[in-house]
Amino acid sequence: MHRLGLTIPLDGQTLAQQRDQLGEVAASGFTDLWSAEASGADAFTPLVAAAVSHPGFRLGTAIVPAYTRSPGLMAMSAAALADVAQNEVVLGIGTSSDVIVEKWNGLTFRAPYQRVRDVATFVRRALTGERVDMDCDSFSIAGFRLDRVPQRQPKIMIAALRPGMLRLAGSVADGAIVNWLSPADVGRVAPYVRSGNPQAEIVARLFVIASQDVAAVRATARRAIAAYLNVPVYAKFHGWLGRGEQLAAMWQAWEAGDRAAALAAIPEGLIDDLFLYGSPAEISARIKDYVDAGVTTPVLAIMPAVAGGPAFAMSAGEIGRAYAKALSTQGR
Repeated sequence: MHRLGLTIPLDGQTLAQQRDQLGEVAASGFTDLWSAEASGADAFTPLVAAAVSHPGFRLGTAIVPAYTRSPGLMAMSAAALADVAQNEVVLGIGTSSDVIVEKWNGLTFRAPYQRVRDVATFVRRALTGERVDMDCDSFSIAGFRLDRVPQRQPKIMIAALRPGMLRLAGSVADGAIVNWLSPADVGRVAPYVRSGNPQAEIVARLFVIASQDVAAVRATARRAIAAYLNVPVYAKFHGWLGRGEQLAAMWQAWEAGDRAAALAAIPEGLIDDLFLYGSPAEISARIKDYVDAGVTTPVLAIMPAVAGGPAFAMSAGEIGRAYAKALSTQGR
């Protein structure tokens, strides 16, 4: 089956209100709901709420930071979500970023590859109900046993950017969660994920600005690009993708503290590469580009344009219906 995911919580909606929108979301062709975790809602509560009100969705976290919960708590949270859900659950684990881990949570961002590897390994074992003793690079845990073992084992996926983590996602997990990339970039990252597991899933978080106002789209996209691609982990990712020259002026202005110059230095071509916008049919065509490049589950993160735009629920529904129509037309 084809998959199409939506990021929740919905913009401008409380968690109590989101259930009123999810019926339309399901009817318009979305199969998955995925959460994010930074400084808003935690990763699990929106999915639990959705599981109770609309149990037909597959539910995933994209992502839970590997540093901000202990491994045992991570396993308990995933098991509890799987216990309430009636469909498949995917636990997406990632490093997050040094900004979120250190500046926002007061923790140490150290050895990210090892931390994600160790947490994913621990959680995989713990979810089966076995006693887990692990003395590894990231922690030492003795005698943990999960008391409530889920009947349906959650999948585990790893958020990955560069080769080491991409390979890890395909070897110790069920696949990779990727974001901030173009369809052409998918062709570069996918072989690393599938080198150890040709059937590995690739979930891509795609940023959608549901507007046809190009000026508003570009203003919105520039703010998002500046906020993310100046974070060291994403700057290194895009350097590895070959965008060092394209982003050099933005990085230099940002480092100098000139935020206005940094925004102005972001090329329009980069916005077109990394963001989906326009009519529902145009956005649908762009989603298909990612799927054709190797993404198995496109997950839309719909952002309001800075100058306003159509209502969120209408935009999500129109995009889902346009994508379903395109698939039907192509016989997929």
